[in-house]
Amino acid sequence: MARGETELYFVFMNYDPEYERLQSKRKKKGSYELDLYISKKHDELLANTFEPGSYKKRLSLVIVDGFAVEITDDQADVLRSAKEVRVVEKNQELA
Repeated sequence: MARGETELYFVFMNYDPEYERLQSKRKKKGSYELDLYISKKHDELLANTFEPGSYKKRLSLVIVDGFAVEITDDQADVLRSAKEVRVVEKNQELA
């Protein structure tokens, strides 16, 4: 793979008390508020870290406070050093 090519990575976030609060509230009132919070939080992290158009967020994973994003290896290294991020893993294709 060329250095500038993008691949799919999964990014999992560090503990977030607001996420935990909304997660427990979600069981009572539905998921809209949590879904909105998580998606916005992930979008802001990417927008504050990378140039527009240099990545493609695929989806937010509400159940684990994570997201899938198409980025380069170098961008993955940058995300690994972000204080909000716990783990960045490249998607592994199963044969």
